[in-house]
Amino acid sequence: MKITICGSLKFFDTMVGIQERLEEMGHEVLMPIEVPGLDYWSDDGSLRVKAKRAHDLIGKHFRKIEQSDAVLVVNMTKGAIEHYIGANTFLELGFAHYLGKRVYLLHPIPDQPYILDEVLAIGAQVLDGDVSNL
Repeated sequence: MKITICGSLKFFDTMVGIQERLEEMGHEVLMPIEVPGLDYWSDDGSLRVKAKRAHDLIGKHFRKIEQSDAVLVVNMTKGAIEHYIGANTFLELGFAHYLGKRVYLLHPIPDQPYILDEVLAIGAQVLDGDVSNL
């Protein structure tokens, strides 16, 4: 199966480990683009916005989702939010659903006001932290 990994770039190192595990299992994996040397986490977010525009990061990742059979959301704890799903990842989930792709969450649906109902409606499968549950 061809799988696009989605999630906050704060989790990029974890995503790489998951990519390796999925490839060992025989899957083809498409990853988010990380722009080397860019400080994605400036306080005001301006560098992140500039990078997304300059490198068409959102469009490029959507094209990966189009090529895939499924998306896997790496939803780890970020700050005080357990199993965090951010705005970009939420866009990607909606896009994947619209395209009829299978949607997997590495961990349970987070307790975020705008997430629960929509992710339940999408019918995402929770892997309980174990990619071998695919």
